[in-house]
Amino acid sequence: MSDDLKDFIREVPDFPKPGIGFKDITPLLRDAGAFSRSVAAIAKLCQDAEIEADVLACPEARGFIFGAALAGHLNLGFIPIRKPGKLPYETSAIEYALEYGSDRVEMHIDAVETGQRVLLVDDLLATGGTTRACVELIEKSGASVAACVFLVELTFLPGREVLEGYNVHSLIHY
Repeated sequence: MSDDLKDFIREVPDFPKPGIGFKDITPLLRDAGAFSRSVAAIAKLCQDAEIEADVLACPEARGFIFGAALAGHLNLGFIPIRKPGKLPYETSAIEYALEYGSDRVEMHIDAVETGQRVLLVDDLLATGGTTRACVELIEKSGASVAACVFLVELTFLPGREVLEGYNVHSLIHY
């Protein structure tokens, strides 16, 4: 199935900067059948891996697309992890390094409970920086990460190494 879904992901050369081959998932999202199959395949991947989670969390923006659909599919609550200033209630935050500069992710302080197991979902694993920051944010809140699950993984980048020690799964590999 992942090979079939790969047909719906186009590569955009030199985006967002020269030398990058951006994996554009918008054709997959536009096709109802492909999108539905991708969510079902990710859910099956989670079930086959016997991932036990209490809630599902994901970073904005494209993580929300798969995370919300998957949360419904797996009957889990949904926790948004957002950029600074986007959540209305008191938040906990983690700042992390980017290639040039830094960024920050936030989550409501009451989003997870101590001891809960969180399934972390995003559309793509590349360098692992954002996911690692989300992992730290979840753990800072007293919960644990049951697994990190992605639609796409760029295996030529160090994302999996950055998440070493965590249960990492991905559906489509480049």
